[in-house]
Amino acid sequence: MKRILTIIFAAVLLTACDIERLPYGSMASEQITNDPSASLGALMNGVYAQLKTWSDPMHRCGEYAGDNMMIRGSSTDAFYEFISFSRTPVNYRLQNFWDYGYKAVAQASNIIKMIEEGQGAEIDNQLGECYYIRGLMYFYFVRAYGRPYYQAPDKNLGVPIVNGTPDDIMGDMLLSDRATVKETYEQVISDLKKAESLMTINKGAAYASKGAAQAMLSRVYLYMSGTYENPNTENAQLAVDYATKVINSSEYTLLSRNDFMEYNTVVPENNDESIFVVKRMASEFSGYDHYYGVGGMYANIGGMGWGEMFASAKYIELLNETGRNDWRPDRKRIIDARAAFIEPTYEDKEVFRFIKQDSETVLNYAQLDVTRNGSAITCEEGEQTYTLTPVDEEQEIYSISYNGNTYTGVLDYFITLNRVYPQFYITKCSREGEDSHLHSPVISRLGEVYLNRAEAYAKLGQYAPALADLNTIRERSIIGGGYPSLDATDASEKIDKERQLELAYQAERSYDVFRNGKPLVRRYPGPQKQFEDIPATDFRVVYYVPQDAINSYPGTLTQNPTNNSGVIVN
Repeated sequence: MKRILTIIFAAVLLTACDIERLPYGSMASEQITNDPSASLGALMNGVYAQLKTWSDPMHRCGEYAGDNMMIRGSSTDAFYEFISFSRTPVNYRLQNFWDYGYKAVAQASNIIKMIEEGQGAEIDNQLGECYYIRGLMYFYFVRAYGRPYYQAPDKNLGVPIVNGTPDDIMGDMLLSDRATVKETYEQVISDLKKAESLMTINKGAAYASKGAAQAMLSRVYLYMSGTYENPNTENAQLAVDYATKVINSSEYTLLSRNDFMEYNTVVPENNDESIFVVKRMASEFSGYDHYYGVGGMYANIGGMGWGEMFASAKYIELLNETGRNDWRPDRKRIIDARAAFIEPTYEDKEVFRFIKQDSETVLNYAQLDVTRNGSAITCEEGEQTYTLTPVDEEQEIYSISYNGNTYTGVLDYFITLNRVYPQFYITKCSREGEDSHLHSPVISRLGEVYLNRAEAYAKLGQYAPALADLNTIRERSIIGGGYPSLDATDASEKIDKERQLELAYQAERSYDVFRNGKPLVRRYPGPQKQFEDIPATDFRVVYYVPQDAINSYPGTLTQNPTNNSGVIVN
């Protein structure tokens, strides 16, 4: 049976590494080696093509497991496991994440094996792109399937290191089990540093570049920098060094506030802040296939998209922390630029909206009809009338005494419901080139690099430069909203908050929470277990290795622990 599975795995590798490596079937490996410039471009297109399918589950398993969004109800789709933390090893979306990522690893590795360095800047640059993509895949794998780095990286398992098609693929091939988290990170760093050394040509954000490698290294070392309470200062300094290389390169520019509010609409090649994205084209979708893009779950635009996931009340509260963002069309006032990516679906009826506690474990929205009588404002629910007490009349924030509790809310227009939840649509993953849900998933942009450096500086105890970087991003979004100070007592809270605001809907949030040893807290309306906090030491913090991958693997492929007793923290 194992022999049969080995042949199946070999067939998968051959498909990924041989057939797709030669998309037109016109050149053998000997011809490629003899005339690399004639075919290397086509081979590279094949590598980048894998990222397109990979990027969809990459986004969902990274973002849905966080606290920036909520879903209207339970779902039979495999992605609901990401939201509910009901982990299983049989999940076709995680299988796609694994399969297409390893196809990219295999194809990149085979190009590296076939092509010699030193044949010119263009060929070396493309080899560097292969090293970048391979390192990128291993990093995204190890943070999804391997435990946070601060938790015993020399003991916890990462992912298998399989760099290309084995020479004896039809023989008695046995591959090694999963490397440790530490070994996987070493592979990531080795690939990204090699990429950095080879790439000298910047072809734009749709392609890997030296800046993309340096930006990713700043994030990798940040993930290795420990927690705020117990930092690894050597890795924090390396995160600072690589972030500084990107910032000082002058290759990238932070968008102005107004331009940033339209970040999602700008195609990558025209976006000065983008460092590397997985470029998508409208021609890759047909008709209503845009329903199945990343943005299709976050909004319905022009009749296209499911629109079943909305900005969480927690994220809305963060956006409103320095002043209420008013999305009403006739009174629109955006305080935090990040609020431009949220679009409530309004009806022309005034209500008072607040979040109420229906039971010990259930929070929900209430939207009560409003009556104005001079300066007195009341709202009704059934036969009951409630008088609103001003909290901030200018911003139309009021409190209500409701069922024995006092809640604070806002006067607003009625937001249409999906089941029982107001639709706070998210458009950050839509409208690229103003085309419905077209979106090129962002891997790195300059805004993140500043925040990487801010956190790394804070872990080094260098709070003045950390504050400067933090406020560079914060003041771009909130006019006059910069923090006056930063120190050991509040650095974690402020920096983590800014990362959540800035990097929302870029598949970063859940990893950011757990890598710093924090629990995931989701006390807001939605079908998730609202009062169950997920600690960073929970076995569900990482995903199971797909069972099909284990079944077909030629060798032992160890599964992740199925309960907390198998988790190694120290």
